Amino acid sequence: MLFNSLIFTIFLPVVFAVYWILKPKYRNFFLLLASYYFYYSYNPVFVLLLFGTSAFDYWCAREIDKTLTRKKLYLTLSLISNLGILAAFKYSAFFYNSFFGTFQLITGTTFNYVEDFIIPAGLSFYTFQSISYTVDVYRGKYKANDSLYQFLLFVSFFPHMVAGPIVRYNTLMPQFKIVSYFKNINWQSFATLTTWGYFKKLVIADNLNLIVTPIFNDVDAYSGLELLLGGFLFVIQVYCDFSGYSDIATGISKLFNINLSLNWRRPLLSSSLHEFWKRNHISITTWFRNYLYIGLGGNRVPYERWLLNVFLVFVISGLWHGANVTFIVWGSIHGVFYIGEIFLRKWFPNFYVPKPLGWFYLIVFHTLSLIAFRASNVVDLTNIYSTIFSFKTNYFSLEHLLNLQDRFFFVIILFVSFVLFIKEINEEFALLNRYKTIYDFAKPLLYICFIVLIFILGNFSANTFIYFQF
Repeated sequence: MLFNSLIFTIFLPVVFAVYWILKPKYRNFFLLLASYYFYYSYNPVFVLLLFGTSAFDYWCAREIDKTLTRKKLYLTLSLISNLGILAAFKYSAFFYNSFFGTFQLITGTTFNYVEDFIIPAGLSFYTFQSISYTVDVYRGKYKANDSLYQFLLFVSFFPHMVAGPIVRYNTLMPQFKIVSYFKNINWQSFATLTTWGYFKKLVIADNLNLIVTPIFNDVDAYSGLELLLGGFLFVIQVYCDFSGYSDIATGISKLFNINLSLNWRRPLLSSSLHEFWKRNHISITTWFRNYLYIGLGGNRVPYERWLLNVFLVFVISGLWHGANVTFIVWGSIHGVFYIGEIFLRKWFPNFYVPKPLGWFYLIVFHTLSLIAFRASNVVDLTNIYSTIFSFKTNYFSLEHLLNLQDRFFFVIILFVSFVLFIKEINEEFALLNRYKTIYDFAKPLLYICFIVLIFILGNFSANTFIYFQF
């Protein structure tokens, strides 16, 4: 079930109404059933996987909490279970084809490539949330004294289960354990977050997809400038698609008086890669820092090993996104440039980059690196980069790009991208907030305009969210 599907417009009001009609002691049980139905609607078989992994992690956490001598054993079992399932669904076909493909090149023998498995929606997100719990119990941060249904709800709460944000136990679980009241619903936050989230998804991301996808599906047909513009448009698309999901999830959670963690803080306004990763996809960045980077030793190791830890985190986070060499390239590029900024700050501590210049550097870098994220395979990626950096005679041609849609469509794209930019700038510098009278009048008017634009310009093809595949 997708947030932008017709069935969800029925599912959410029903769940909302029943939840508040029920007595408080039954609400979480119902919310758990609703969350499992939400996931069941995507693929019934995968509900068993969701329940099995969650229940097993719950048992491991309980055992970790009870024993004094075998804590590491049960933690290892939890990690093997979760990472093993991730590997089986996301990477087994990739490693099989890579190994036997290399063997074929060396020996000249032939073998049959296998297709990738269907990946359960949000597999990486809900397994990572479950892993964080067992690790934190192992580290002594929490006691594993919750009931099974409470833990299952913590993992499967439907607004954020399939694409985040990944919420820590101490942030989400206490909210399920207190009695909340209908009168405390923050209707304004619900309305503004969901409206803006749907605007970003339906009006910006899904319309940009009509340009971006044809370009990356036939990279040899486009000029260097067209490929570069395609990469830049994908930067906007993936940001609006993913942050749009997070906004909708956070807004919907307000209907149940649940506050989710902040996941995005205007990353495209960053002026360095270090700043970007403090603002971008905050929940997963925090997860990798707390459970991978620290596990590798963090900065409590020799300097060279610390740099290696930083690089490995980026490479592994790239591989987390998918079983493709292009994701490893994307992660490696970020690791190299992130370390490059570390060296720059070490060697030139007084070096100052004006913010506009730093922003331009970040956008150019993000565009070029995200091309690796979007490219279908290494061959396409190589062709894209060679075309962009070759500066052939037809480099500045826009003929094929402009033939993808009529001219009015491109005017719409420019307009909605401008709306995104203005809103991000306003939030960054709180421009309207300085004038309370204007702000109080302009804010509701703007969101009414967003709703109207959603119905006029929105793409209602029920396109899946990009990060569902991760």
